[in-house]
Amino acid sequence: MTSLPRIVITMGDPAGVGPEVCLHLLADSQIARQCVPVLFGDAGILRRVAAATKLPLHAPVISHEQWNAEWSAIDWPCVVDLQTLAADAVQPGVVNAATGRAGYTYVDRAIDAALAGQVAAVSTAPLNKEAMHAAGINYPGHTEIFAARTNAPRSCMMQYSEEITCTFVTVHVGYRDVPALLTKERILDVIELTAAALERLRDKPPKIVVCGLNPHAGEHGLFGDREEERIIIPAIEAARQQGIDIEGPLPPDTAFLPWKRKATDAIVCMYHDQGHIPVKALAFDSAVNTTLGLPIIRTSVDHGTACDIAWQGKANPSSIFSAVRLALRLIGTSPYA
Repeated sequence: MTSLPRIVITMGDPAGVGPEVCLHLLADSQIARQCVPVLFGDAGILRRVAAATKLPLHAPVISHEQWNAEWSAIDWPCVVDLQTLAADAVQPGVVNAATGRAGYTYVDRAIDAALAGQVAAVSTAPLNKEAMHAAGINYPGHTEIFAARTNAPRSCMMQYSEEITCTFVTVHVGYRDVPALLTKERILDVIELTAAALERLRDKPPKIVVCGLNPHAGEHGLFGDREEERIIIPAIEAARQQGIDIEGPLPPDTAFLPWKRKATDAIVCMYHDQGHIPVKALAFDSAVNTTLGLPIIRTSVDHGTACDIAWQGKANPSSIFSAVRLALRLIGTSPYA
């Protein structure tokens, strides 16, 4: 029996590019030498996508019941057929409630497997928020699903790459809601989670930069409601007292300059686009979305469902490969390894 870790891959929204990038992953011999990828999804849909894209599907298919009964003996890449949605019920590129519910179900079952210790990590293909909401599943995204299902007392999103790494104090909320969600405690939580994760990944204490909320980091109260002075600086000072190497709050328009990124391990951002814009500009095909603070390891692609190119053989699978490789790096200190 292999000693390689099992990693559950969730298929993502069936109407998007998730099934296609997962087919690339299942067919990759190098990944199979590093882990046992187990795809949670619908086999009928996967076969239909394989036929449409001319991609191979050689991995054996097993039922969810067989997985639960025999998971400890499964040491080969396989597809766990959850039979959530019939293949002929999916129209590629079309957002609907049925695919939203199916995508959520894959994630839900994968979390069950991780919490049960059946797998070492979960790597997720993209969900479609509009489709999930149409199905009455009102989570803003994967990050919130994992935090809720695992009862994590604190968590945050990290977008990781060798080029640039950002973590986020707030994520899937409107801009007008951001200031009220910023507290010293929340910012300090994100700083602490960031420092711990980067030390695990890079085996040294990290250098962290914190962005301000307002233009010019508030310009000493000229912009905003003195969020920098009232909230962000106290959090930075508390982190510094813990021995964390930290700088800020820096003006967001200069925090991402090349020389600053080169000297920085991670940048703590106050809201979604403050960090996602530079991450996707610099590392769209290589960045990985991971959720810090969970009792399980979770990584994900850093792109959406790309419905405009779904099932056309055009999807770039590099992000799902990066997600699995980051999961493998994190598994070394995971209780589920």
